[in-house]
Amino acid sequence: MKKFSTFIILLIIVAGIWISYNHPPVVEQAKELSQQLIIRVKKFLNSDGQKAVSEQTGIASWYGNPFHGRQTANGEIYDMNKLTAAHKKLPFNTKVRVTNLTNGKSVIVRINDRGPFVKGRIIDLSRKAARRIDMIGPGTAKVQLDIL
Repeated sequence: MKKFSTFIILLIIVAGIWISYNHPPVVEQAKELSQQLIIRVKKFLNSDGQKAVSEQTGIASWYGNPFHGRQTANGEIYDMNKLTAAHKKLPFNTKVRVTNLTNGKSVIVRINDRGPFVKGRIIDLSRKAARRIDMIGPGTAKVQLDIL
């Protein structure tokens, strides 16, 4: 029985060596994918999906009640009194500088939700973020987004 268990252990070791030799380790694949993700996080893709840019210009809106206290797309509870935002494509936890092009004021927000779902808008800001760039009254503003 001892010879048989030694044989099984040796077989497992040989099989492990063969698999690691003939297949790239999963860890290496994960490292490569994470490096690709980091590159994509730092850049936007234009609407054609080809040219990478680090900024985007368009219309921002803000959202507060009745969404306050509800779950966001990343699983957090939405707090309209925090500096967060919703974006259609950026990965969660990406930090973005939002600059109001009308008055030059800017705020840094963290992406924690998906949206906006109104045609022509590029980002939905929390109430606190909207207040920082003076867009509460008008409700929308032309902004520039810069990934940090």
